[in-house]
Amino acid sequence: MESPLAEPLKKTVGGTTAKVLADHLDLHTVGDLLHHYPRRYAERGELTRLADLPLDEHVTVVAQVADARLLSFNRGRGQRLEVTLTDGSGRLRLVFFGRGAYSHEKKLLPGRRGMFAGKVSVFNHKLQLAHPDYKLLDDESDEQAVERFARALLPLYPAVKQLNSWKIEQAVDTVLGSMAAIGWKGLADPLPESLRAGRGLLPLAEALHAVHRPSSWADVHAARARLKWDEAFVLQVALARRRSDESHLPAVPRTAPPDGILDAFDARLPFTLTEGQQRVSDEIFTDLATAHPMHRLLQGEVGSGKTMVALRAMLTVVDAGGQAAMLAPTEVLAQQHHRSIVEMLGDLAEGGMLGGSDRGTKVVLLTGSMGVPARRRALLELATGEAGLVIGTHALIEDKVQFHDLGLVVVDEQHRFGVEQRDALRAKGRQPPHLLVMTATPIPRTVAMTVFGDLETSVLDQLPAGRSPIATHVVPAADKPHFLARAWERVREEVEGGHQAYVVCPRIGDDDAADADGSGGTEDGSDAEPDGAAGADAADRRPPLAVLEVAGQLAEGPLAGLRVAALHGRMAPEAKDEVMRRFTAGELDVLVATTVIEVGVNVPNATAMVIMDADRFGVSQLHQLRGRVGRGSAPGLCLLVTDAPEASAARSRLDAVAGTLDGFELSRIDLEQRREGDVLGQAQSGVRSSLRMLTVIEDEDVIAEARAEATAVVAADPALEHHPALRTALAALLDEDRERYLDKG
Repeated sequence: MESPLAEPLKKTVGGTTAKVLADHLDLHTVGDLLHHYPRRYAERGELTRLADLPLDEHVTVVAQVADARLLSFNRGRGQRLEVTLTDGSGRLRLVFFGRGAYSHEKKLLPGRRGMFAGKVSVFNHKLQLAHPDYKLLDDESDEQAVERFARALLPLYPAVKQLNSWKIEQAVDTVLGSMAAIGWKGLADPLPESLRAGRGLLPLAEALHAVHRPSSWADVHAARARLKWDEAFVLQVALARRRSDESHLPAVPRTAPPDGILDAFDARLPFTLTEGQQRVSDEIFTDLATAHPMHRLLQGEVGSGKTMVALRAMLTVVDAGGQAAMLAPTEVLAQQHHRSIVEMLGDLAEGGMLGGSDRGTKVVLLTGSMGVPARRRALLELATGEAGLVIGTHALIEDKVQFHDLGLVVVDEQHRFGVEQRDALRAKGRQPPHLLVMTATPIPRTVAMTVFGDLETSVLDQLPAGRSPIATHVVPAADKPHFLARAWERVREEVEGGHQAYVVCPRIGDDDAADADGSGGTEDGSDAEPDGAAGADAADRRPPLAVLEVAGQLAEGPLAGLRVAALHGRMAPEAKDEVMRRFTAGELDVLVATTVIEVGVNVPNATAMVIMDADRFGVSQLHQLRGRVGRGSAPGLCLLVTDAPEASAARSRLDAVAGTLDGFELSRIDLEQRREGDVLGQAQSGVRSSLRMLTVIEDEDVIAEARAEATAVVAADPALEHHPALRTALAALLDEDRERYLDKG
């Protein structure tokens, strides 16, 4: 029997409402609507906080009319009704134009309470709703509204302009009524009964009813506890099945023989590996020696030496007769990795070449912009096996790229890649190659469990000896312009001391509204103003500062006489590489750049960084950028320039970055201020996040416990033959394409 949750909505709520739900909220079935949970609940007598309204979002507020004024404009030919709502925390203006303004004035009398729905905008520096829908909650002529409002808790749903909260509520009422009429017959419960009973969780039908129609806060908490377990458990079962499937694939064990390239490389290192680097390397070597593919996530602090660990893994595979490929997200980063690996290896990177070591190999670079002769030579060296190591961009994935024996794939900055891209490279091995995924963005434990749940995780949390501390300060340019002048003086002082500096801007310039890569926002495709940075007056904000303008202004103004150059993603690859080469060689003093320098760039002599419009970047991104300085023996300095007011949320984020160098702590702050869909890689997968109730920071215990339970269930019953309801829930959550997207590693 098909689950009643699979019933099309049009059979229950009617074709018109069903079409709006489908077109604007992506809700198609009874199950979709029942899993469209209330965003929050308003208590009778409770005043919704108007002070916290998000700009440019459709909201529903419960508030009281403070005053209403009918005004004339256009020499008396037009009428405008302005209504002020209040809730004790703030005020919100409603505005109605035209002939209907008079009729609204008769209803919206001071003291009346109601629900008001519309899109929050700004006019004359004040928040307002223009022509909102509303329903007065103390209107005796509307018995249904009075009855709803008489409930202890009023559910308020995520809504859109075409369908406000109370209309969604009516559709949910209809669906709940139809489900009750059949006694919820045929509703399969994905949680094993032993698990549900053992943890005291509500049956699924009770939880779905209670979350939409609670009679008390206890109902809400019990329903949420149950529904969080559904999401966590079903997702972790999917990941556990992937881990189980991957563990049964064959792979070529790769063990380095003594006196190979790895031993020669280690013997030349001018420093001792940190304890963390040694421990993680041992974990990776153990994985590489097994007959099943390694699937490991290597995460760590900025500058913790992940590239060194990855290179040693790659050399192990080359020693064992295979090839290793590193996939980087940008040409700048691929070129930087190639350059630094060749420098670290010395003559070991010149295998088969005059003057090269007899134990060496070739290290080739492959990018989309390479000339035809160089590209043809690189492809030949990969196909014959002459090149043991290759570093490249998406160009590595093209069909014409063939390997002699691909044994290891290293994916750098995993969050920049779609899963198909990564899998396309892995498919170039004769047998599944080992996989090492690296990210320089520290990830809270439960996010790693949720997003990279099919990978074993290694963490590097020690900085190598010789790394210097980074002092970070907020520069309030609007409040104290002399602080900005002092910032440029500090840059001059660093240069006069023999060092170099970065200046980072959010935008390239020349009216690049879409940015260099066509992704919108910052150059790496992240939001230009993350974490709700816009604030209430975003409509009045100036455009973000741009590299092309700032570079010219600095060269002619406060940094006149210094060697200043620009770097951004719209430059030709050869030009980018030349600028980076000159900066690395010390031929430039100041590099004005976009976030193209965010990861992988290693110039130990660069000691200062000034980030312009710092409030327009995310917390983790600021931490990444800051990691480009302090990479040598001299102390690092990072200055966060902002126009954000002192009491704003944007300033509090910047203060958090200035207050700690702990990337894991900052990642928690970052995550708490972002939506779950961002965390779960919505942009990467192209599918909607399946997490609607679960929050990966607040619900750490649920996720960890669900992972353990899921692992046990899959170990005992890999095909879920004894859990048909769970199998059905998995099928509903994950069609074949979407399940592949869970493999974020």
